[in-house]
Amino acid sequence: MIDEIELDAQDRMEKSVSALKSQLAKIRTGRAHPSLLDSIVVNYYGADTPLKQLANIIAEDSRTLALSVFDKSAIQAVEKAIMSSDLGLNPMSAGGAIRIPLPPLTEERRKDLIKVARGEAENGRVAVRNIRRDANSDIKDLLKDKDISEDQARAGEENIQSLTNDFIKQVDELLSVKEKELMEI
Repeated sequence: MIDEIELDAQDRMEKSVSALKSQLAKIRTGRAHPSLLDSIVVNYYGADTPLKQLANIIAEDSRTLALSVFDKSAIQAVEKAIMSSDLGLNPMSAGGAIRIPLPPLTEERRKDLIKVARGEAENGRVAVRNIRRDANSDIKDLLKDKDISEDQARAGEENIQSLTNDFIKQVDELLSVKEKELMEI
């Protein structure tokens, strides 16, 4: 029973860390990367459609993203969705393709993005700690129902704490990598 609780906690913690990875990927660095546009949704014939289903996105060079929209009639809608996103990008249409130049990051903007990244990392840590709390609560319930001994409960809680430490360390490592990316010129 404790093994099931530990496996569930580990699975949920892994999901929290992968969610953090995707959140950090949305924070733009100085380099152009196709995943930057993953969060953009386009109103395509009345339905909200993810941009990556409507266009092929490539990094043309370190400062430019290029989109080739599959349906040429949707180019206007794609441009509008990119401009209205909170990414601060200004797409330029050139025939059947859309080019998105990424402006260089100012020092002030970099510091703001680092604050955002730290906030996301803290949310990741909180999520991991909440999972620890839930798992420990489940273990205490088993102990209260006399399904396990105190020694088993203590060992289970120690294993959960070890898992928590490992995943918080992963969150910290992801944050430090992102901070280095943001501070590179």
